[in-house]
Amino acid sequence: MFSSERLKGIDVFVCVADSGSFTAAAEKMSLTASAISKSIARLETRLGARLFLRTTRRLSLTEAGVAFYRTCTGVLADLEEAELSLRAEQSEPRGRVRIDLPNVFGRVRVLPVLLPLLKTFPSLVPHISFSDGLVDPFKEGVDLVVRVGGAQGWPETIEQRVLAHEWHTLCASPDYLANHGTPTCERELERHQCLAYGWVDGRVSPWNFAGEQGTARRWQMSPHLVIGNGDGLMQAALAGCGIVQLPSWVVRPSLEEGKLVEVLPQLATEGAAIRLAWVRNRQALPKVSVVLEALVAGLGGR
Repeated sequence: MFSSERLKGIDVFVCVADSGSFTAAAEKMSLTASAISKSIARLETRLGARLFLRTTRRLSLTEAGVAFYRTCTGVLADLEEAELSLRAEQSEPRGRVRIDLPNVFGRVRVLPVLLPLLKTFPSLVPHISFSDGLVDPFKEGVDLVVRVGGAQGWPETIEQRVLAHEWHTLCASPDYLANHGTPTCERELERHQCLAYGWVDGRVSPWNFAGEQGTARRWQMSPHLVIGNGDGLMQAALAGCGIVQLPSWVVRPSLEEGKLVEVLPQLATEGAAIRLAWVRNRQALPKVSVVLEALVAGLGGR
């Protein structure tokens, strides 16, 4: 285990070696020559080696002193560099910042928010990983985590913030609506081809609809096609296979490009929360705070 005793006297030793005498070193360090001499004596006793050859006219390093001087100057230079780097990091965003994102949401929505930071802060080095499981930022050394869904069971040492909620939107391709008509009410959905999310065990996820006074209710359709993947459902809708319900952030680009058309917007309902988590007090670091602020601004709202 490292002991702080090992650092005692090193600065005095290096100053004496650089100055060439106890008197000159004492002047530089605002100490007495006696204090300098006693510090060197204690250091030599602790190391069990003589560091200086003393004569009436000159002071020179022993062979052991030369080797120790090289090591000490390297250590002091490293400490100075670390201090300068820390000061710089505390004043401007720089260095590595680890960010873990959900696979699809991270690629589609978060990356477009993060990548412009590289131009604004060229000294920032994001390390971005993708996963959908539980990540403990403290244990895994991650600075920021974005998740879609409920609370992740993070410990109290983790700060978290709900940035927004996704919205479940019904939509279909223009070709499908041209061939099958556009439903004007919920009842008409029963005669349409509905695309549903399903699991390998045969379960099919119902659609969520907005109810009265902001409540949500479930509607179990008779699906025309069941796919256990959001990207797959998106491709089926674009191909004109039917009406699909997907998070708004998934379908928004296709809606803006006219490749999909929103259906029955009054049934759109609030979905899962978009959450941001980080180790408590890490937001004080500029490299973390600048990313946090960008995510809040870029992902906040509906």
